[in-house]
Amino acid sequence: QRVYLEAYTSLLTVGKEALEEFYGKELILADREMVEQEADSILKEADVCDIAFLVVGDPFGATTHSDLVLRAVKLGIPYKVIHNASIMNAVGCCGLQLYNFGETVSIVFWTDTWKPESFFDKMEKNRQNGMHTLCLLDIKVKEQSLENLMKGRKIYEPPRYMSVNQAAEQLLAIIQNRRLQGGEPAITENTICVGLARVGAADQNIASGTLYQMSTVELGGPLHSLIVTGTTHPLELEMLKLFAVDSSSFENNAFQRT
Repeated sequence: QRVYLEAYTSLLTVGKEALEEFYGKELILADREMVEQEADSILKEADVCDIAFLVVGDPFGATTHSDLVLRAVKLGIPYKVIHNASIMNAVGCCGLQLYNFGETVSIVFWTDTWKPESFFDKMEKNRQNGMHTLCLLDIKVKEQSLENLMKGRKIYEPPRYMSVNQAAEQLLAIIQNRRLQGGEPAITENTICVGLARVGAADQNIASGTLYQMSTVELGGPLHSLIVTGTTHPLELEMLKLFAVDSSSFENNAFQRT
């Protein structure tokens, strides 16, 4: 038997050792490189022994894992999927209705030379349709610097996990850019947002307030997610008030789209 733990699309809150103790088995950490480039080694000898592939969240929360299934089918290896909660449905903990979410977007870390804004168009479209947007925030694990990459040195940068603050700051910068180009974005500094940290863990943290407030709120360690609201139902608003950074943000209904 071999047990792999996928270690790059999310973060295990309890640590690898706790799982090893629970299963009474050593776990093999599977990084992006292994899963994407050496998938066949994971499936090796699957005809003679059982192989488990553990994912934080739901197995199909990341498209990479569909690839493993397709490879198994091609090789005639039977497989069984055990589903789990994922951030995609656990965000309901803040009180926003899952039915009212539009397309999910990923917000990536900007660099000095690369500052993509394409996800913002999807967020605006969701908001114009009255839908909420779940923003999944960037995770950098086992990344190499350009110099080490070019020199073929397997030296990795320390892991980085985007915070709600960083995501909000990038969104505020995009809003400024759009205004400089003469537009008035559908999402502004006063749009009500929700910051979530470590959803499902004992120290889960949720904060609701304006996008500007999200750039200053303190939510602690990773993983973080951000929701930009669309049209909010009165019941959703009541729930969001439980997590308000400042309840006066909710007294003023100016942020509500009509």
